Amino acid sequence: MATNEQFSDIQRRNMEAAMRLVQLSIENAQRVMALQTELAQSLLGETMESARAQASAKDGQEIFALRARYAQDASQKLIAAASKIAEIGNEARVEFSRMLTEQLASGNQEMTSAFQGFIQNLPGGNQQILEAVQAAVTNANKAFEQIVQAASSGAEAVQKATSGKKK
Repeated sequence: MATNEQFSDIQRRNMEAAMRLVQLSIENAQRVMALQTELAQSLLGETMESARAQASAKDGQEIFALRARYAQDASQKLIAAASKIAEIGNEARVEFSRMLTEQLASGNQEMTSAFQGFIQNLPGGNQQILEAVQAAVTNANKAFEQIVQAASSGAEAVQKATSGKKK
């Protein structure tokens, strides 16, 4: 029966899409970890430099000024790293949405075709069942589009809020 082959093919494509999402997740996690490692090494180096400078300071006022400068530099690096992490997250969200939208669109068409073939091959194939399934798929698509729009709006608001704090 052709529908068994169609369902197998749909399942294979869904598995490939899931593997692409896993790969994307791993790549983004690696980017974040590399950023965190770079930040930790940089802050450690600056901490050591600051400690040496404070040890050779001549008075308390100079120590206070060195600590204030170190705190400001460290804060700026932390804010920049947080911004980069937010950017990585936003890029990942956009890519996930794109991939899921593509998968949903192609999967719906394939699933509908396979289901139509299945219904038509049933003895006394019932058109009402097919129409009900197509209506359910259409409603699911609309719900998915609303979720994607809400997630995009939320991510844009977070991005604006984050970039507003940097300035």
